[in-house]
Amino acid sequence: MYIVTGGAGFIGSAMVWKLNRMGIDDILVVDNLSTSDKWKNLVGLRYQDYLHRDQFLKFMLEGDDPFETQAVIHMGACSSTTELDADFLMENNYRYTQYVCRFCLDHDARFINASSAATYGNGEFGFNDAHEGIDRLNPLNMYGYSKQLFDLWAKDANVLDRIVSLKFFNVFGPNEYHKDDMKSVICKAHSQILETGALKLFKSYRDEYPDGGQKRDFVYIKDCVDIMAWFLENPDKNGIFNIGTGTARTWNDLANSVFAALGREPNIEYIPMPESIRDKYQYFTQADMDKLRSAGYDGEMTTLEDGAKDYVQNYLDKEDRYLKSR
Repeated sequence: MYIVTGGAGFIGSAMVWKLNRMGIDDILVVDNLSTSDKWKNLVGLRYQDYLHRDQFLKFMLEGDDPFETQAVIHMGACSSTTELDADFLMENNYRYTQYVCRFCLDHDARFINASSAATYGNGEFGFNDAHEGIDRLNPLNMYGYSKQLFDLWAKDANVLDRIVSLKFFNVFGPNEYHKDDMKSVICKAHSQILETGALKLFKSYRDEYPDGGQKRDFVYIKDCVDIMAWFLENPDKNGIFNIGTGTARTWNDLANSVFAALGREPNIEYIPMPESIRDKYQYFTQADMDKLRSAGYDGEMTTLEDGAKDYVQNYLDKEDRYLKSR
């Protein structure tokens, strides 16, 4: 059995889609659907069963593995960078991930974990995913810190040579529609442009970056799941790895890509950044991809323009816009 935690979420459901494309449907989806629309991500995907995250935790704490687990792709977590409940993040993101990791190690199952580029903070120490440098990183928010804590625990527990922890940069693509304020700017831009004819971007508050000139490493979801599939097929490759493109692009580049995909001329309005996030805002991120490439991954990364075009024209513009396996 392949277990995908957060399997109804953005990256999790995309990974179920990828497994289906690999001919795998012996999948257990673990999540907390509650009253959200995440369930729509599962329609059209092939999997054997669904289990609530608390029930899965019970199995792990009891030490049982009734699933004959081959791998756990652990994408389940609170991904809100503005979440203020630190105790919740400690239990949901940090402690729960420890339980899943121990479960996999105890039952000789592959463990692939979702870390985050938020662990790099403002990037003062760069964006290198070498194990030796993770101790000095300073995340800017509690979400990033909860992800950092697990990576530090894995290093101190000497298990990084037996697991994979992936630092995702700015991921965008189908199946993020349920994420409300945490949706990618491309997803938000599509509806905003159709409704108003314009796109609003934050002004810059640093002289070295013009308005809309702040830079991020935007990575397409299909590239992310291709990389995770590669790790499943190469169990000897372990450690912490960045998942990005290796190229920083501006928010203006992103805006222009969406306008182009819609066949419209750019119309960008720059608005004040809320004071509550100004001191926590990342002005530049760019994944160092040398470690992944050195490990042997040679897949070509989708450009921002091509990713935006595929996402807008083949998903956002469609009435049935989810990733489907059948």
